[in-house]
Amino acid sequence: MNEAWIIDGVRSPRGGGKPGVGSMTHIHPQRILAQVLNALQQRAGFDAADVEDVVMGNGSGVGDHAMDIARMATLDAGWPVTVPGVTLHRFCGSAQQAVNVGAMSIMSGQQNLVVAGGVESMSRTAPMSVDGFTANNAHLYAQYPLVPQGISADLIATIEGFSRSDCDALGVQSQARAAAAIDDHRFDRSVVPIYNDDGTLALDHDEYPRSGTTMESLAGLNPAFAKMGVMNPPNDTRTFDEICKDVYPQIKQVEHVHHAGNSSGVVDGASAILLASPEYAKAHGLKPRGRIRMTATAGAEPVIMLTAPAPAAEICLKKAGMTKQNIDLFEINEAFAAVVLKFQREFDIDHSRLNVNGGAIALGHPIGATGGMLIQTALDELERRNLSTALIAMCTGGGMGTATIIERM
Repeated sequence: MNEAWIIDGVRSPRGGGKPGVGSMTHIHPQRILAQVLNALQQRAGFDAADVEDVVMGNGSGVGDHAMDIARMATLDAGWPVTVPGVTLHRFCGSAQQAVNVGAMSIMSGQQNLVVAGGVESMSRTAPMSVDGFTANNAHLYAQYPLVPQGISADLIATIEGFSRSDCDALGVQSQARAAAAIDDHRFDRSVVPIYNDDGTLALDHDEYPRSGTTMESLAGLNPAFAKMGVMNPPNDTRTFDEICKDVYPQIKQVEHVHHAGNSSGVVDGASAILLASPEYAKAHGLKPRGRIRMTATAGAEPVIMLTAPAPAAEICLKKAGMTKQNIDLFEINEAFAAVVLKFQREFDIDHSRLNVNGGAIALGHPIGATGGMLIQTALDELERRNLSTALIAMCTGGGMGTATIIERM
């Protein structure tokens, strides 16, 4: 099997995702991604005409994100019209899946040069005209009455026995680690500035983190999904909490422990990674920073939804012929605190190897872009610490997980 080399990667800053408040909310997501693509090209020095596909993840696919945003952003970037683009949707794991698919195409010998990543402007929501994850399909809903992800996260906490204090402690840790990373300029290599259409600077740093967050400050936040839990989904007489109890009869009630301070932040952003075959890289003088060792996906029970990062990671390790002891650093997307706590419990890994620079609770989670950002964060930190391997895993909607093992070169 061929190798897929990581030549380089860049990302936009994560901008606040509230309309009219965040510094990039007025910039079309195609334009954000186009600027990231051009920044990658300028840094790595490749000929854009040689790119055989631009594979991008996106978790929306409607409104300003519609019409194959990968292709539209490639055109907006001014790249040759011969460069195609395709947009993938695996919910929160979309960008990671895009990188994995790009790596697969190179490892299989089908392509030599691929740009992969993702984009999401969460400030630009658009109607989806569905009643939830089952998308108006009563037959599927009767089998799997999927609930909103925040309810699923609280269900995980309930079953696993994670308290509000446990989840808040992870939120505080994420903020503290992100603040330390920012102060130490650890994200500087990957983050590229985004500009307004008139050429003025829009944003050059992550603007979501709240340094100084404490257990005391989080204690004042109300649970975000308690009111939702007693609401009825369309065409169901049960509340969301009652649905959880029907599917998981071992619980007496859903303990609502998640809120804005221990859940991922709503932000805008884009990421892009240049992947190349060894033959192409050597022929064109491109120096690799790392390689993709293995990729994997997994499915799990879809009502609880967010429990598949560990199964995906296990599959990835097994296929690579590795164990968790062979992994130096873990990046597990902080969709909700309980997701990370469950992964840490299942893998029995020390917190000193896990999300060492904070995560989406502090930095934000631009749904379709985050996977590419996590891979870049892991690679940057491997270089900084002179370590070798990292495993990146994410939960996704619908009860799935994505995983990638990278190795520094």
